Amino acid sequence: MYMSTAEIRSAFLKFFESKGHQIVESSSLVPHNDPTLLFTNAGMNQFKDCFLGAEKRSYTRATTAQRCVRAGGKHNDLENVGFTARHHTFFEMLGNFSFGDYFKEDAIKFAWEFLTETLGLPQEKLLVTIYETDDEAFDIWNKQMGIPADRIIRIGDKKGGKAYESDNFWTMGDTGPCGPCTEIFYDHGEHIWGGRPGTPEEDGDRFIEIWNNVFMQFNRHADGTMEPLPKPAVDTGMGIERISAIMQGMHSNYEIDVFQTLIKASAEAVGYEDLSNQSLRVIADHIRSCSFLIVDGVMPSNEGRGYVLRRIIRRAVRHGNKLGAQGAFFHTLVGVLADVMGEAGAELKKQQALVEKVLRIEEENFGRTLERGMSILNDALDVLKSEGKSTLDGETVFKLYDTYGFPADLTNDVAREREFNIDEEGFQKAMEAQRQRAREAGQFGTDYNETIKLDSTTEFCGYSATDGESNIEAIFVEGQPTENLSSGQKAIIVLEQTPFYAESGGQSGDTGVLKTELGEFKITDTQKLGNAIAHHGELVEGVMSLGEKAKAVVNGARRAQISLNHSATHLLHAALRKVLGEHVTQKGSLVKAENLRFDFSHLEAVTTAELKQVERLVNAQIRTNHEIETNVMDIESAKQKGAMALFGEKYDDEVRVLSMGEFSTELCGGIHAANTGDIGLFKITSEGGIAAGIRRIEAVTADAALDAIDVEQDKLQQKLVESAKKSKSLEKEIQYLKDKMVAAESANIMGRVQEINGIKVLIAALEGADNKNLRNMVDDTKNRIGTGVILFANIANDKVGLVAGVTKDLTGKVKAGELVNLVATQVGGKGGGRPDMAQAGGTDVAALPEALKSVIPWLEERL
Repeated sequence: MYMSTAEIRSAFLKFFESKGHQIVESSSLVPHNDPTLLFTNAGMNQFKDCFLGAEKRSYTRATTAQRCVRAGGKHNDLENVGFTARHHTFFEMLGNFSFGDYFKEDAIKFAWEFLTETLGLPQEKLLVTIYETDDEAFDIWNKQMGIPADRIIRIGDKKGGKAYESDNFWTMGDTGPCGPCTEIFYDHGEHIWGGRPGTPEEDGDRFIEIWNNVFMQFNRHADGTMEPLPKPAVDTGMGIERISAIMQGMHSNYEIDVFQTLIKASAEAVGYEDLSNQSLRVIADHIRSCSFLIVDGVMPSNEGRGYVLRRIIRRAVRHGNKLGAQGAFFHTLVGVLADVMGEAGAELKKQQALVEKVLRIEEENFGRTLERGMSILNDALDVLKSEGKSTLDGETVFKLYDTYGFPADLTNDVAREREFNIDEEGFQKAMEAQRQRAREAGQFGTDYNETIKLDSTTEFCGYSATDGESNIEAIFVEGQPTENLSSGQKAIIVLEQTPFYAESGGQSGDTGVLKTELGEFKITDTQKLGNAIAHHGELVEGVMSLGEKAKAVVNGARRAQISLNHSATHLLHAALRKVLGEHVTQKGSLVKAENLRFDFSHLEAVTTAELKQVERLVNAQIRTNHEIETNVMDIESAKQKGAMALFGEKYDDEVRVLSMGEFSTELCGGIHAANTGDIGLFKITSEGGIAAGIRRIEAVTADAALDAIDVEQDKLQQKLVESAKKSKSLEKEIQYLKDKMVAAESANIMGRVQEINGIKVLIAALEGADNKNLRNMVDDTKNRIGTGVILFANIANDKVGLVAGVTKDLTGKVKAGELVNLVATQVGGKGGGRPDMAQAGGTDVAALPEALKSVIPWLEERL
């Protein structure tokens, strides 16, 4: 019976929903609050705290179709992708889970029913494996399910290895929950090479594992001892690509509907016709992981998750280039992927423009160096061939990485195609610093038994109050439970109920005090501890004991300021989407009493004009004074209401929907102002990039916003004062230089002095001089000639400026005012002044030469 991948996904979820399982959306590929993982690589990741007992949900059975990536850290399939039938960087894991509810019997029955009845797989095509000592699982398969003993294979520990290294014994790590597995295999038939599990030929492709049931029934301690878990759990998984291949009559995952659609689109994008080419498989696989990683907030970079993403993008681009791709092509496949994923690609559809832009920019950047890098690599391989060598040295591999952005595995791909190896060890030594950054995120480890375990649930009563009374339920000092506290001790206190908000959703945890009859505990932070709320602080006075009644008092002023900033964050988010576009999504936030910080997806710097527009939009909503409404409803109703959720974030069945008029509607469990008007004023203090494609805005509200404006005004005032001082200084310097220029010009012009009746006369036409300096030039020239008459005419800005000077011993014969007006009247102007100094101006520049000629006869009559 043929079934599409989408039909299989839907059938699986509906089947387990009918068995009492809650359908839970796929979580983000970036694990939240889990430093032990580079990427989400299994369906159980988002339920880890449930298995550990650190989190309780409203359901004890769940089912998911979880998006997974294995391309870095411990689980890295990158080099095999495209060259085998079943390796992928991205895959979907169908899973059903029990948190202390059903166990082995039901898990096995569910799996068998779905495979043989819902999907209709022939029983004779299936065989199972169990852990070698798990007689309970054997009896269920053999006696209850009727599977013959010869089709139940016991798998033991790996030779010389530890129990948790067995294919049929699973654990989270060296410590923590663990237990045996039972796997279901599908027989593709005798025409395909390969042996049954547990035989030397088991690595063949005939028998393929399609379902894995993990029975978490032990807790492994650091010394290797195991103790039974009080509530055993079930974690199962089935790769959708593998089961799709079976249901579609194919042997290779790359032959299923999803991949065939992507391979055909890839071939069209690069202009290549042979659909069997392995490079097309690489491209088809990589567009899936790259697109969904970007959707979940990962951006290409040179470290951590971003570095892995960049490696995958460049590997895909290189394979496209190998097939003859002209120009950027990879980003054109995003729309095809969104369509072929159906409902599972809804979020990709929303963010399609952003994903395409990120991929296009990254591809274009890489394209600039690809040709040169490939030339260097091929030349190096040609030299190796001529020398009869088979290994490319690590220094060359490093040069290609460091100078041309070639990840080592990309260089290895090219080398392998030409039957060469690379010196991996030499490369690692040459790039120790870069290697450390690249694998930083993959070096994780933790002993889960060292973390505080607490089964209790604290009731939060702080939405409407900042104080309350409750019994002390638990006290921890340095992670260990205790019954009493003495003054000076730092501790964590857990109450039955509390008004203190635990840090969550970016909102800082509350501070305040906890008082009993005999002691006072200063709370410096509040955090979540599973379903409990942990009050961190120090006993500053007296003593305090388990079971005592305590009065909890939140720092109300600090809480109020935090709530204003939190509400402003929601307004900021909505304003950014309106101004920059709906591709903007929240990528992180921090709400403190002092200020707020908001990280969001956007590929370019936000312009000053855009920031002003955002700021004005937010302040407009503040002035509108919307009532901030909070309603509790189920998640589906919230979505229908249009509430914005953080994609990949975990939400309970019932959620709090926060609305500020029609401007902003989001899911939020935090504490907010009563009305937007309470915020008073919103002021952005900074904007900048923090990673590729991620921007950060910092802002303040209320009094802090006024303080920020005061600081800006003080800085501006100080700048004005400093500018005025500098201006005066420059003016003095300019005047000094002008005086020097006047003196120099006066000295140069002395060569044009003539005599009339023994009297020195200087008549000079200047051009572009400063009219204000002509008087100084006249004075300076009079001092130089002793006795005489001077007339300067200057042309500047299409106007004529005139200055006449007469030494005082000649003013009885010639007056400066008469002289200057003689010329001024001829050039369309007039002027006047003292007998020894006069100025005038005119507008007829063309008439100036003739006007100056009339001066000599006029002077000859008077001197």
